Amino acid sequence: MDEVVEAAEKAKQEWEEAYAKTQIHIKSIEEYRKSGDGIEGASSQEKNSLPRLNGLAQDGLALLQSLEFKLDLLAPQLPADDQVKSAQSLLESWKKQSHSLRLSLRNANLQAKANLRKAAQDERKLLLGGGEESTARRRNLQTKAGMTSAAESITESLRRTRQLMVQEVERSSNTLMTFDESTGVLRKAESEYKGHRSLLMRTRNLLSTMQRHDVIDRLVIAVGFFLFSCAVLYVVSKRIGLLRLQRTVTAAIKAGMAGKGGREAVEEGIKNLARIPQNADPQGLLKHAMHDEL
Repeated sequence: MDEVVEAAEKAKQEWEEAYAKTQIHIKSIEEYRKSGDGIEGASSQEKNSLPRLNGLAQDGLALLQSLEFKLDLLAPQLPADDQVKSAQSLLESWKKQSHSLRLSLRNANLQAKANLRKAAQDERKLLLGGGEESTARRRNLQTKAGMTSAAESITESLRRTRQLMVQEVERSSNTLMTFDESTGVLRKAESEYKGHRSLLMRTRNLLSTMQRHDVIDRLVIAVGFFLFSCAVLYVVSKRIGLLRLQRTVTAAIKAGMAGKGGREAVEEGIKNLARIPQNADPQGLLKHAMHDEL
């Protein structure tokens, strides 16, 4: 069976059940507190009071209206044309029956009010009259009044208890909100602490790197200074040797002019020349020595 057809059949079945229940509720409203029920009839109808019956009837009418709307949507979707026409005609009959139920509910409420007025008049006559029946009814009313006052006190106590519970729930909600705010503040502080901690770690790493670079720079400067000192000493020693050679040669020249003493000076100059490297340029060394002397 098609899903649309199945849904339409289900709506028809639900409408019939709701219609029957609504008729029963309207009938109960119409027969509410008829003459002869008295106080016993009122006590037997506590579970089916007039407002409750009216509420059930109104719920039934609302359900019927929703089912009518559902059938109105399903009717154009039916596969066959005769099914569409049948659904539309059924919908029209449903609407007429629903309207009839609303009129019946109105008349039933009017009849119930009339029954209530008549029952109140009969009750008043019985209470004002004499006899054992009147006395029993008074006692019954007193008992009902005591039960009513006890029920009212219990209801008031329950109402106060409910108010206290509502206050406790509100207080608990405020406490939870405070805890949530405190948790948010703590999480924010933790995130900030983690940020500062990472910054401190980076700063510490930078300081360690700078200290290593400082030690390396000191070593480089010390080694460079040592090499520079060695070069200076080497240059100074070389220049002092050339100066001595120049003086020896000059003394030899002067001694050659003087005779024998010049010969010894020449021999000493030759010994100094033997100390000079072989690849050195004598003229260049002599010029350089003379330049230093000047």
